[in-house]
Formats: sequence, structure tokens, C-alpha cells
Amino acid sequence: MRGLRIQETERSRRLRRAETQAERELWRRLRSRALSGAKFVRQAAIGPYFVDFVCRGDKLVVEVDGATHSTAVELRRDALRADFLSEQGYRIIRFANDDVYRNIDGVVQTIAAALAGKTTLVD
Repeated sequence: MRGLRIQETERSRRLRRAETQAERELWRRLRSRALSGAKFVRQAAIGPYFVDFVCRGDKLVVEVDGATHSTAVELRRDALRADFLSEQGYRIIRFANDDVYRNIDGVVQTIAAALAGKTTLVD
């Protein structure tokens, strides 16, 4: 099935090449099953949307948002996207770039708690 999704694969690659510094720092903590043995992938397609990070086994999406997610239009778009992902059974957790820069350990702990089911996620 992977070979049939060439456009999605190419877009994922472009997004990975254009990742933000915050995404790069968080990826260092999530890759290679480094967090609770959970397998995360980055810039993955779920339906018509691309998510920053996803652990498909635990149905957990992690988003790292910059200032571009602050206007009314963008917030509405994010809400529609969150509704779709929730309908697919995914839980979504969001962090601001600043959270990653200032408190990456806290971000990672929050993700670990979500994986362990010890926290209620709020989008």
C-alpha cells in the first residue's frame, strides 16, 4: 500500500525537510522508541491531514504549534482537523514551540503520561 501513496510520501518528506527547530528537538526525544518504547513517526498522513508526530499503536497525535496557529481562521481549521482525527480514534496533544524550547522535559513527561493513560488530553 505504501507505493500507492507516492504524493503523501513526497509531502511527508518535504515537511520533514522543513521542520521547525522545536519539532527537531522533540523528535530527538521521540525517535527510535526512546519514549516508553512507543514507535512515533513524524509528518505522517492521517486521512487528508498531516500530523507532526503520531504513535499509531497508541493512537496518539502530538502537535507542535508556532504562532501560525493563533488566528481565528487557523484555529477553526485546527478544530476541524481535530474533529476528524478524534473520529478516527486518535487522541491529540498540542504544545507551543515555546513549551518545547523552555521545558522539553515537561513536554516529554506529559507525552509519556498520555501514553500511559495517566492524563486526560485536551485539544
